[in-house]
Amino acid sequence: MMCLVSRTGRELQRYDMGRRLVVGCIPYRYKNENGEVEVLVISSQKGHAMMFPKGGWELDESVEEAALRECFEEAGVVGVVEVCIYTRNWSFKSKSQGIYHEGHMFPMLVAEQLEFWPEKNLRQRVWMKVEEAREVCQSWWMKEALDVFVERLASQTLTKQDFLN
Repeated sequence: MMCLVSRTGRELQRYDMGRRLVVGCIPYRYKNENGEVEVLVISSQKGHAMMFPKGGWELDESVEEAALRECFEEAGVVGVVEVCIYTRNWSFKSKSQGIYHEGHMFPMLVAEQLEFWPEKNLRQRVWMKVEEAREVCQSWWMKEALDVFVERLASQTLTKQDFLN
């Protein structure tokens, strides 16, 4: 049986030099045989913005476990967390708390979309084309992570085609 409650509170949160460590994912899937990619965006809890699932990295989990947990809690998807999107992390200031965060982003190939998940009643989730997601995403650092992810996918596709030829 799976627990359908999100973790709350800040007592287990990781910090580095005063910055709260935040982990997120770009959930994606292949829409068709042509390799067209769709990404999953979610609404903020207050419903004013669209973003990728993200949240605090806690002391009792690896960074990959935190990424999986955030996708499950906020978006109701599970899958395979891949290699971190970028060699550096994103530093940004929280609008609500006024403190700096350090963001780590991972692509996650979605294996299953759940009917019920912890924040189902708090968020909307929408699959969309990468270009659409880039337009609706409110966070500059998530847009940048999406760009890096798309570049990575394109280079992997070229490498596979070169190998096949």
